[in-house]
Amino acid sequence: MLRTCLTAVRGPAVCVGRCFSSEVSGADSTLAGFSSPPFSTEASLYVHWPYCLKRCSYCNFNKYIPRSDNQDVMLECLQRETETLLKLSQVSRITSVFFGGGTPSLARPSTIAAVLQTVTRHAGLSEEAEVTLEVNPTPVGSSKLEDFLHAGVNRFSIGVQVRLRLVRRRVLGRDHNSQHALQTVAEARRLCPGRVSVDVMFGRPGQSVASWELELDELLSVCDDHVSLYQLTLERGTQLFRQVQKGQLSVPSDDITAVMYDSARRILQKRGYLQYEVSNFARNGAISQHNMSYWKASQYLGVGPGAHGRFVPRGEGDVCREARTQTLEPDVWLREVQQRSHGTRRRIPLTHLGLLEEVLVMGLRLIDGITHQHWQLFSPRADLYQILSSSSEVQDLQQTGLLILDDRGLRCSWQGLALLDSMLPTLLLLLEAYITQGLDNNSDSLQL
Repeated sequence: MLRTCLTAVRGPAVCVGRCFSSEVSGADSTLAGFSSPPFSTEASLYVHWPYCLKRCSYCNFNKYIPRSDNQDVMLECLQRETETLLKLSQVSRITSVFFGGGTPSLARPSTIAAVLQTVTRHAGLSEEAEVTLEVNPTPVGSSKLEDFLHAGVNRFSIGVQVRLRLVRRRVLGRDHNSQHALQTVAEARRLCPGRVSVDVMFGRPGQSVASWELELDELLSVCDDHVSLYQLTLERGTQLFRQVQKGQLSVPSDDITAVMYDSARRILQKRGYLQYEVSNFARNGAISQHNMSYWKASQYLGVGPGAHGRFVPRGEGDVCREARTQTLEPDVWLREVQQRSHGTRRRIPLTHLGLLEEVLVMGLRLIDGITHQHWQLFSPRADLYQILSSSSEVQDLQQTGLLILDDRGLRCSWQGLALLDSMLPTLLLLLEAYITQGLDNNSDSLQL
């Protein structure tokens, strides 16, 4: 099954070294040859708008139906938490901003503008920075696109299944129809030519390989230069999960969805879209700069209910990157931000192992994989060859044509990319074993 998550969050960890220090003590510097890059003054920013007009039957995202109009207090708290985390991270430049949700196109354009102004006041935000807004293809969302453009947005991401019959849309609980979707994509392309992404879902109830291929082919006739593919996953607690469990609906098998994915990759390639990540395709170089920061294991701040972040809290004197999660429930998050200027619920210092696991998991999602130069930023004295090349499991994966380890670095083949989830456990265990051995050797040397 394909995974489309943007963050690789593993279990709680304890920081065993000075993860982001450019100067480490003698003991720390011998931890299996692993260290992290010097402190970065750059980061990307994710802003979560938690509200939707309705909940789709398949959705288990952190989203809520607003009980009242609280846009003013949301604006105040988004600004306050943005300011707090920018000061805490001490970054001097935000490279990209992504407004996700929920349905952030329900926010006022003035709210988007105010958050961006807060970023500009407390860090740098260049005119070239990518600023993306997720848009629901409804008349409410499309009517404000130009206002969002004036507010500072320069890229739109639109979730759409434009050729579905009405019954199929109702199965998923979507609140748009084909005409609305087409109008929204057309208007977004007029305002931001070359900077519109269309998200499309496959593996839906009643969908066949033939109907999926027809739908995708029709969709590409109106798409801009970026397409994201997402496989429908059944999530516990959702209406769709219950319907499938009761036998009221059926979804395609894993074998069928694998064929759908492979077919989509080939159709997109024929239409000029180059795959650059497991789920993402672009032509004319229109890759998502913001998501690339995740896949490259760069720092990012997460603002808003349930948002995730990865950054070094330099403002507290720390030098270790932390995995941070903001409070999920909007009303509770609002109270916390009003009381203490942020709603951080959980913060976990990342170990060397935890950080390198994220570099590995996220980097292998890219078609180019992980270059030796990129890996060296995080592990200057233990390269990919040292960690992996002697493993019989890795050698088997190379011989079967699924994995490539060469002078360029580590990456999946065309066939291997679709099977990444099945290869990751082996690679993660090898990484853990190498680091653990290094820690044991370091402990022995210190006793001597």
